Amino acid sequence: MSAQRQNYFTEIREGEPSEIVVGDFLQWKKTDLAEVYDPSLYTLEYHARIAGGANEISITATDGGDYFLISVNSSVTEDYNAGFYHWQAEILRNSDSNRIVVDRGTFEVVADLDVNSSDPRSHAEKMLSKIQGLLEGKADQDVSSYSIGGRSLTKLSFEELIEAEKYFAEKVRQETAQLDAKNHRNTGATVKVRF
Repeated sequence: MSAQRQNYFTEIREGEPSEIVVGDFLQWKKTDLAEVYDPSLYTLEYHARIAGGANEISITATDGGDYFLISVNSSVTEDYNAGFYHWQAEILRNSDSNRIVVDRGTFEVVADLDVNSSDPRSHAEKMLSKIQGLLEGKADQDVSSYSIGGRSLTKLSFEELIEAEKYFAEKVRQETAQLDAKNHRNTGATVKVRF
């Protein structure tokens, strides 16, 4: 049985996305907030900041009647920088502009593979590749610690690299399984049942 597809241009999803593709049209709604804050009297805004950086995304919702409607055109999202973002949702009272932060969360902005030459791999995939490169002897292993400008740096031991490789390999496996489940792909895994 195939999964039911939705037309996201006409069917508005409820709730914030966990992933945004650079250059994609975005649209979602917040019905639960509109039940408490009348969209004709309050404004919903989202502010997101990239982890470890200064890039900020700001989005203002519109009054959808029974819900707040959040809609962002492709021409706006094409300027988003790929990365991991922390966001907060703020309600502003229109009468005096006082605000309350009502929710927080995270999303990831991922590269558009059509036009962006950036590395589309996840953080876990990048780390696994780097660790495997070190294990294959691509890095200078003559020195286990050294000092630069008065700062002391220590390389990971072989055992620590093996543990890190296991950790990131499991992260990559989990990401792949989540992506397979999201896209309703059969992984071929055997499910054992006891009668």
